[in-house]
Parts: sequence; C-alpha cells; structure tokens
Amino acid sequence: MSALPRPSEDDLIARYLAPLAGPGGLGLRDDAALLTPRPGHDLVLTTDAVVAGVHYFPDDPPASLAVKALGVNLSDLAAKGAAPRGFLLTLALSDEWEEDWLSAFCAGLGEMAARHGCPLLGGDTVRAAGPTLLSIAALGEVPAGRMVRRFTAQAGDELLVSGSIGDAALGLRLRREPDAPWAVAIGEAHRRHLADRYLHPRPRLALAPALAAHARAGMDVSDGLVGDLAKMLRASGCGAEIETAAVPLSAAAAAATAENPALLATALTGGDDYEILCAVPPAEVAALTARAAAAGVPLTRIGTVTGDRAPPRFRDRDGSPRRFDSGSFSHF
Repeated sequence: MSALPRPSEDDLIARYLAPLAGPGGLGLRDDAALLTPRPGHDLVLTTDAVVAGVHYFPDDPPASLAVKALGVNLSDLAAKGAAPRGFLLTLALSDEWEEDWLSAFCAGLGEMAARHGCPLLGGDTVRAAGPTLLSIAALGEVPAGRMVRRFTAQAGDELLVSGSIGDAALGLRLRREPDAPWAVAIGEAHRRHLADRYLHPRPRLALAPALAAHARAGMDVSDGLVGDLAKMLRASGCGAEIETAAVPLSAAAAAATAENPALLATALTGGDDYEILCAVPPAEVAALTARAAAAGVPLTRIGTVTGDRAPPRFRDRDGSPRRFDSGSFSHF
C-alpha cells in the first residue's frame, strides 16, 4: 500500500498553521501581517532558531519542540519587560518529515501560543536541505521608553536571578548519561524534573511588568549564568562580585550536585535555563521582589555590580574564588 501524498504548502498552511493565526495574521492569506502597537508603547522584536542535532534531539517529542521554539523567544521578551503580541514562524522541514509529526508540533505550538497570548502572525514554510530548522521571530510591546536593556547595569546595583539555575543543563547531562551514578542516586522524581526543565522552557512573562518598572538592566539566561552575566557586565562596562552559594538551585539540582560536586559547574555554565538575570538599583529591590513574589516568580540576590571592568568574580561560601573552564554554551 503506497503512502498518502504529502500536503502541498498551501494545504499545509491551511490545515495546520492558519488555525493558530491571530487577527494581525489575516488568516495567513496574505504575504505580510499587520500589527499596530497600543498607544504609548514601543515594539520589541526578537528572534531565535532551533536546529535538529544542535538545540534539540531529533527524537524529542514534536509538541515539546514547539514549546521550546516559542518559549525561548518569549523568554527574551520577558527579560525586556515586554508583553507578547504575536510571532512569525519559519518552518524548514527535512526530507524525512511526516504529517503526524507536523500535526503534533502544531498542536503543541498552538497550546503554547494560547497560554501566553502570542498568536501566529505569519511566516514561511520551506524544504530544508539538511536537518529540520525552526526559526521564530516574536513581537512584544512595552510602555514607551521602559524596555529593560542589557547594557545599562551600574556599579552598586544588586544582581538578582529568577527561579532556579542549572536544571536544564543537568537534564541534558542526564539525557546523555542516564546511567551515571549521580543520575541513579537522585531518584526518579528528580530525574523527571530535570528532564522536563530541559524539554520545556518556562518563560517568565509574569515578571515582565515588574522588570519594566524596577530593573535597570536585564537579560534571559539562555547560554549559562556565568557566561550570560559576563556578557551583560561587559556590555555595561562593569564587573561583579557573585556569591556562588547564593545561586538558587532546585531540590533536584541540589541533590545532583551533592552526589557529584563537579556538576555545579555544569549547572552554572550549561545554559537552557530561560530564567531572568537583572541588575536592580538598591532602592528598587524590595518593590521588585515583592511584585515578583505576588506574580509567583521567586527572585534571589546573587551578588553586586562593581565599578571595575574585570570579569565577574565568583566566590564560594568560604570566600575562596571559584573559576570555570567555560562560561557558557557556544553556538559556533
């Protein structure tokens, strides 16, 4: 029995993507979308791509891949203090794609988009010459002049980070080393938590209004806390003193690093956290942390911005310096 023919590009769009479109997407029946920001707001734009074999495993569930592809972009908007308005999708499918895969991917994408109020506005569908590539450009808006920039930290600011750090990096390590002694020792519940954090980013959009109101600088932690902090400080012309023991770890990550202390470096440099790192004037810290708590997003102080231009200095509980061989994930 021969396989059913694949849908044409027009059929693919009408069947799977048009149902995800918001009003500005014009039903995906035009060559462009139309979006008007609310009065008194600036548009914020960001884009990220995910590639099979680089950013995800080819056998990852397609719905989970959709959560990651949109989630990493929504995380960028959150770090800028922006609320999502919509997104554009470029879908480059490998020759091996199957319609069941696409159906599950679009179902996951639609659920993620609806959950965060970020409808599909348009994009492109093409055949990839190699592995499947997914590129999303997300659009958000922020009150005029209030976008939280990466390069505006100042000496004396407090450094805070949302949620917990290192879960996704340890989840990736677990995926690659499922039978490692530490992985066996931490138990099934912790293993599930770490695996889930790797597959399903949690963009901190609930924190965005508070960041726009109180943070001086910020970015999302996508490539590793150590390296991303260095990027923010380098762009700001500052340094920092960081208390390694203050970096928040989940119960699962704490269990893993207790079993294998070397995994702390993985947690702090491995990436895929999609938490928010921000520099906050001391007078604004109490208001920001109170609003974050009310939004259900914990913030933890991890250090202070300094006036020198040296790389950030990490110190352990006893005051000894902590150094890392690599600061972050590299895309090249």
